[in-house]
Amino acid sequence: MAISVNTNVTSMKAQGNLNKAQMKTATSMERLASGLRINSAKDDAAGLQISNRMTSQINGIGVAIRNANDGISIAQTAEGAMQESTNILQRMRDLSLQSANGSNSAEDRAALQKEVNSLQAELTRIAETTSFGGQYLLDGSYGTQSFQVGPDANQIIEVSLKSVAAASIGAYQSDTAGTIFGGAISTGPAGTNGSTGDTLTITQGTSGTNIVTADEDTATEIVSKINQAGTGVTASAETRIRANLTAGFDTSLIMNVDDGTATASIDLTGIGNNADLAAAINNFSGETGVSANLSNGELTITAANGADVNFTSLASNTTGALALQNIDGNGNLSAATNVTTAGVVATAVGAITLSSADSYTVTSASTLAAELTGETTGQFAGVNTVNIASASGAQAAIEIIDGAISSIDASRADLGAIQNRMSFTINNLSNVMNNVSDARSRIQDVDFANESAELSKQQILQQSSSTMLAQANQLPQVALSLLGG
Repeated sequence: MAISVNTNVTSMKAQGNLNKAQMKTATSMERLASGLRINSAKDDAAGLQISNRMTSQINGIGVAIRNANDGISIAQTAEGAMQESTNILQRMRDLSLQSANGSNSAEDRAALQKEVNSLQAELTRIAETTSFGGQYLLDGSYGTQSFQVGPDANQIIEVSLKSVAAASIGAYQSDTAGTIFGGAISTGPAGTNGSTGDTLTITQGTSGTNIVTADEDTATEIVSKINQAGTGVTASAETRIRANLTAGFDTSLIMNVDDGTATASIDLTGIGNNADLAAAINNFSGETGVSANLSNGELTITAANGADVNFTSLASNTTGALALQNIDGNGNLSAATNVTTAGVVATAVGAITLSSADSYTVTSASTLAAELTGETTGQFAGVNTVNIASASGAQAAIEIIDGAISSIDASRADLGAIQNRMSFTINNLSNVMNNVSDARSRIQDVDFANESAELSKQQILQQSSSTMLAQANQLPQVALSLLGG
């Protein structure tokens, strides 16, 4: 090996190793000081990209968990208010049942209605004031809102809330007279009411249910078939007749009752006024199921199960005058039919009321839908319309309140499902966050044991390189000895 002064290769090599040791020592110190294996792109370009993507996911999951918890809080706030609304409706239902009882006077029912009025106002107040963070929940303005419950776009859960004000909850009903049921008094042969056997279809949403009826079915029979079909629509029937007897029948007047499964009759011959007629009917109400009430000079005859009630003059009468009007579910009177001559059979067919918490339509293959009701699409009646100042109003109120309770129960069930869904989402997000954080740590975080060993190694190499550099710098002095220096 030649001896050179101008170029000290050994020194250059020692310097290079010293620089490498210093750089690696600095890198190890940076990693140990920050706790990160990747402090800049030069440390691991691909690892930096992967770890940043994981950081975005982890941070997004943290926000999503908070969002989901906010969703649960909103659902709990809304449900708590709905619980109080349900309590109010239950109280209104109790009052309606109390008012429907025959022991109450008009003054009693008026007093009960005062409390109902107050409860109606409170229902609306709760709906209009329940809020979360300044956002009203139950006044109908909330609609459907999306909660971001994932770290990426469009990972959402939707929450829908609707108004629970008194005017917004209730039942869909059909209670006006049809062409037969609750309509004009029929004057056909005895034992007939003119109804047509048909296929009745009740549709809610996209689901339709068929009910098959027979000719001359009574309101009692049709109601039973509808309720047994499980349509989601509840049917009820009642026969109410406004009667006015101005002259007694001297030869023959018979009242017949037929609900399709049983019949009964009363001989009313010779009875000359409304008071005596009411007393006679009530004397046999246990056998017939028909009662009579005379109030303010008006006589109302009622078959609570919707049975056909007919009045028949079997023989010629020199006296007798009985005017009959059917009353539909709305309390409207049909045109008057007079029973005056022999052979006349005047039949009052029961009025049918349909009720449901959800909207519905009624159709038929032939004419039954029109015979049944004049409202083949359910008409909404809100709790704000409830009036229990009369017995009939109290009966109608029960169906409206039941519809409102059912509607709120459905909304609460939805909110409960949403809360559970969000709870499971939070649990899943927490699990994902833990695992992604673990994976990021393996890429990004420094291994202190390994890096400490690396630091010690580089420090030793740095020291040894410094020593060797010093010795390498002395090598050119050999040339002086050759010059005799």
